[in-house]
Amino acid sequence: RPDGCCTIPNLPAPLADADQDQLTAIFKALGDPTRLGIFRLIAAQDAPICVCDVTDRFDVSQPTISHHLKVLRDAGLVTASRRGVWAYYEADARGLQVLRDAVDAVAPPRLVAAP
Repeated sequence: RPDGCCTIPNLPAPLADADQDQLTAIFKALGDPTRLGIFRLIAAQDAPICVCDVTDRFDVSQPTISHHLKVLRDAGLVTASRRGVWAYYEADARGLQVLRDAVDAVAPPRLVAAP
């Protein structure tokens, strides 16, 4: 056997079931190109964006946009508020933090050699 074969591998830190479920929901939500685009549009705003402005920027029907927004809400990535008959969406700060921390949860940082 080659050197380093059959050694005990480094194991990742355990994830609580709730954390694993949340990460899975986030990655599933962002795994669709349209949802990723919708999320990026919403997250780029300084203030909540009206659903009509989201719908106008994608080549899918309004019910499809609503479905994508629901998936993003359920994953904890966006929040919605009502202003009359219109819904306004913004990135959820907690979801953004989970997304930022996800890289370390999935692949812990390693010592990086200086270039």
